[in-house]
Order: sequence, then C-alpha cells, then structure tokens
Amino acid sequence: MESPAGHIVAFPPVAPPEARILILGSMPSVESLNRGFYYAHPRNAFWRILAEVFDESFPEDIPGRIALLERHGLALWDVLYSCQRAGSLDSAIREPLPNDFGALFERCPGIERVLFNGATAYKLFVKTNARFLDGRAWVRLPSTSPAYTLSYERKFAQWREALTL
Repeated sequence: MESPAGHIVAFPPVAPPEARILILGSMPSVESLNRGFYYAHPRNAFWRILAEVFDESFPEDIPGRIALLERHGLALWDVLYSCQRAGSLDSAIREPLPNDFGALFERCPGIERVLFNGATAYKLFVKTNARFLDGRAWVRLPSTSPAYTLSYERKFAQWREALTL
C-alpha cells in the first residue's frame, strides 16, 4: 500500500500463523520508528510486562522480542498503516489509514482474542474494522506508554489478566 506524502508508516506485523492473541497499538512512537521496532522507548512498559507475565528474561533485542511473542502465540501490529502525526502522542494523529486486517486474520486464523494497547487503538480499530471482532474476545487495556500515568502495578495486573485468560 502506498502512503500519502507526509505520512509516517507503521511496521509490518509480527504474526506467526499459529498466533492465538493479537495485540494492537495505534501507531509506533517516534522512538520506535527511529529504532526500527515496536515499543522501543525505554520507559514504555510493554516488553517488561510481557517478560514478567510469562516469567522470562527481558528481551533486549529485536530477535529476542520476536521470539518472546512467538513462544506465547502472540501477534503484534498497529491499527494504523500510516498517518500524519507531530511527535508521538495519539492525540496528534491526523489522516489515519488503517492496516489490512482481512489479510492478517486470513494469515492467522486461530486468533481468538484481541488486546488493545490503549483507548486510541481500540477507538481507531472499531471505527474501521469492528467486523473483525465478531466471534473474538477483546479487551481494551491501559496503554503501556509512559505518557499514560497509571502505575506500573495497575497496568501489569490488567495486562496479566488479559494475557493469561
């Protein structure tokens, strides 16, 4: 898919065909785009939460992060393919273009649960792709971003529950 001029473009999905759970963010942060992978900001709690939930070491590099996802039947993507955005805040997203979820669910037919990393991911997905929630459980979780100021302990508890149902 071609992205309009001035748009930032998200990463391709990490989507092993045997995935059972899909985790969706809205759009990668500036830090993640600069580092070339999801949730790269050192204060983002995403990778720490996953490591602790699954009782694993913190994955320091991209191959380690992909392996963690694959070992636990997790797919990871963003709701948006591209958008205009100054900075990293979801509130700054303009001209959003959604990803192709039909192709993702064909590739990963065993996805039975969708976890939304924050309210914006959920709102954007429902606006453009709500039909893909039919027959699947879903949970809107607190954002793992450092911009969302809920305590780590409360974020962790909600994420643990959703990941280990």
